[in-house]
Amino acid sequence: MLRPSYSDLLEVLNKDADTENVIGSRYTIVIAAAKRARQLVDHAEPMTTRTQVDRSVSIAVNELWEGKIKIIQNDSSRKEEDIWQEDTEE
Repeated sequence: MLRPSYSDLLEVLNKDADTENVIGSRYTIVIAAAKRARQLVDHAEPMTTRTQVDRSVSIAVNELWEGKIKIIQNDSSRKEEDIWQEDTEE
């Protein structure tokens, strides 16, 4: 099991977020960590000095925990949600 937990990561990632950029889903964290882990596998340099483990996912989670990585949410999901709400109101 990875430490920190996803709920701990949610707190850290949302600590300085404004109301539009709040991360409320653990899946968002999983996707961000997976994308960063893929970059590390493809020989990207780690942004953290705490690399006690060699696993790319663990390094990516540590980078999220330390605030080295910011998650930027895509606006397309919000647009689809707005369209769906408009269609159901008719």
